[in-house]
Amino acid sequence: MRTYLEIKTFFEWTNEEQNQFALAVTKGLILDMVRKANSGHSGGPMSSADFTQILFTEYLNFDPKDPEWFNRDRFVLSAGHESALIYSILTQLGWLNIEDIQNFRQLHSRTPGHPEVEIPGIEATTGPLGQGFGMAVGMATAESMLRSRIGELIDHFTYVVAGDGDFQEPVLLGSASMAGHWGLSRLIVFYDSNNAQISGKVERSDSTNYAQVFEGFGWHVQEIDGHNHAQIREALEKAQVVDRPSLIIGTTIMAKGSATMEGDHETHGAPLPQDEINKTKEKLGLPPDSFYLPLEVVSHFQNRFQHLEEKVNDWNGSLTKSCKDKSFKSLWDKTVNDQLEDIKLPRFERGTSVATRKAFGVTLDEFSEQMPSLVGGSADLEPSNYTGNFAKRYGDFNKDNRSGRNLAFGVREFPMAAAMNGIALHGGLIPFGATFLVFADYERPALRLAAIQNCRVIHEFTHDSFWVGEDGPTHQPIEHAMALRAIPNLNVFRPADAQETVACFKMAIDQKDSPNALLLTRQGVKVLDQSMEKTNDGVSKGAYDVTNCDSPDLILLATGSEVGLAMEVVQLMKDKNIRVVSMPCWEIFEKQSDDYKNLLIPKRGSMKISIEAGITMGWDKYIGSNGLSIGLDHYGASAPGKDLAEEFGFTATKVEAKIRKHLNKLL
Repeated sequence: MRTYLEIKTFFEWTNEEQNQFALAVTKGLILDMVRKANSGHSGGPMSSADFTQILFTEYLNFDPKDPEWFNRDRFVLSAGHESALIYSILTQLGWLNIEDIQNFRQLHSRTPGHPEVEIPGIEATTGPLGQGFGMAVGMATAESMLRSRIGELIDHFTYVVAGDGDFQEPVLLGSASMAGHWGLSRLIVFYDSNNAQISGKVERSDSTNYAQVFEGFGWHVQEIDGHNHAQIREALEKAQVVDRPSLIIGTTIMAKGSATMEGDHETHGAPLPQDEINKTKEKLGLPPDSFYLPLEVVSHFQNRFQHLEEKVNDWNGSLTKSCKDKSFKSLWDKTVNDQLEDIKLPRFERGTSVATRKAFGVTLDEFSEQMPSLVGGSADLEPSNYTGNFAKRYGDFNKDNRSGRNLAFGVREFPMAAAMNGIALHGGLIPFGATFLVFADYERPALRLAAIQNCRVIHEFTHDSFWVGEDGPTHQPIEHAMALRAIPNLNVFRPADAQETVACFKMAIDQKDSPNALLLTRQGVKVLDQSMEKTNDGVSKGAYDVTNCDSPDLILLATGSEVGLAMEVVQLMKDKNIRVVSMPCWEIFEKQSDDYKNLLIPKRGSMKISIEAGITMGWDKYIGSNGLSIGLDHYGASAPGKDLAEEFGFTATKVEAKIRKHLNKLL
C-alpha cells in the first residue's frame, strides 16, 4: 500500500495505487469534516465512497467549467446524510474549496448538513430519505421525454447513490415501480447495502429481498462487492447498455477503512473519536494533518477534464448547428431555454355554471397546445381531474412511446410529486400532477421539498370541499387548504370561477421560483360578471374587489366557490354597503404593497367576515378581533353536496343570519 511519504512519486504509481490513495484522501476529508463540525455522518460516506469516486473520476459526464451545462449526467445523493462524501468530491472537482469543507454544517457555509440544490454540483436537495430516488426518476423521465423530441443532443444518464434507509421508505418503491414500467434505461442506482442504520443492524427491521422486488418492477439488477473496483466498473458498464433501469446492489461495510470501527452502526450519525481518526489515517497511509489534500490527488481526480471539455465543445457546436433549423430552434427555445411566447387564454361565458376543475381541463388543453414543455398527468383520477383530453391528445409516456406527454402515475401521489420535482430540477419541462385535495397529505413531504428547492411544479387538487358529497368525510378536505398555506414558498390558488382558474393557471406557469397548488371545485360555480382583463389583474395581486364597492360597512373575504356565495349574500343585505373580496392566493396578496393591502382590506372602519368551506384557523389575520369567520371546523358527512350546504350553513340565507347575529351581538 502506498502512503503519503511516497507522494512525490505519485505519478509513477500504478493507476489502481493512485485510485486507492485518492480514495483514502477522500475518506480523510470526510472524517475531518465531521469531526471539526462535531456533527454529521461518518460511516455511510465511507461505505459509499468507492462507487461514488469511481463514478466521478471515470464515468460521469459534465462540464468542469459549468456545473449547469444542460447535457451533463445528473448525480443524486439520495442518502443525503452522506453529504460529507459529495462535498469532498466537489472540493476535488474544484467547485468547492478547503474553506468550504472546513465550515461543514456551519451558518451560511456552502456545505450544509444535507446537500442543497443551490450548491454547484448538487442536483437536488436531499436528506428526507427516499425522495432523492423519486426525484431522480423524474430527472430520468425528463431526459427520456426531451430526447424523444429533440434528438441525441439530449444524451445523459441519471445516477443515484441510495442507502438502506432510502429503500425502507415507501416513496422509493412507488417511484421504482414507475421507473420500471416506463423503462427508464438511463437511470442507474447504486444501493449502498452496508447493513447498518441508526438503531443497529438493518436486519433488525428489514429482510426484504430487494433484488427480487426490483426484478419484479422490471429493473436490471446486479449484486456486487461494493468495495471491489473491478466489479463496480463492470456493473456500471453493463448498466449503461441495458434497456431497463439498473439497480447495482453493492454489499459494503459501514465505516470501511476505519481502524477498529468497521461495521459499527454507531458511526452512522456521529464523528469518529479523534484517536480512531488518527489510527484510521495511519491505516490508510495518510498524514495526521487535518484536511490533507495534495495537489497530486487533485490532478488525478481531474485527469479527465481536458477530454470532458472537448466533449462539451463538440456538443455546443452541434447545438449551434442544429439551431440553424427554425423548427428545432423553436422547440429548443420553448423547452430548454424556457422562452414562452404570449399565451392565448380560453374564454368562458359570464353567468354560466362551470366547475373550476372542468375549467382547468379546458385551460390545460389550450395551454398544452402552445407549450410543448407542459407535461404531466393524474394519479389515476383523469375523469375527475379533467386531464383525460390531455392524455388522449398526447398519449401516455412509456417504454414504447417516449414522445408521450401524459404521465399515468397510477395511485402513487407521493412518488408523483417527488418525480415532478425531479422533472422541474432537470429543466426543459414544466410538470403538472393531479389528484383530490384530500390526498395532498400523501404528497406533503414532496410539496415541502419543492418549496425548499424553488421547483416550478403545478399541482391540481380537485374536489376541494364538503361539496365532494356522497363520498363522505374521508374524501372531504376540511383542513387541507390551511395546511398547504402553512408551507412557505408554496402558492396556494383557490379560484372563484372559470376565469380565475385560467388566470391562476397562467400565473402558476409564470412563477418560476415556487411550486403552485390549484384547489378546484367538483361542483359548478357561476362565472363572475366581469372582464377577463379585470380577473387577470385581480389574480395577479392575490386578492381584489369583485363588487366595486367604496366605503364598505362590511367586507366579505372569500375564496373559491364561496365568492359566489358571498355575492348572493350581498343581494340579501341591501341595507348594508358590502365589498366582496376574492382572495384566490394569500401568498401573492402578501407580496403586495401595504398601501394596496390596506386599501382593499382596511384595518378599521369596516367589519370583516371570512367565508371559506374549511377550517377557520388563520383567517383572524384578516378579519381582526371583532370579525367573523364562517367555515367548517369539523369533518363532513356523506350526503349530496346541496344537502350538506344546507346542513353546514353554506347557503346565502344562513350566512346572512350568521352575519346579522354577529352584528347584533356587537351592538
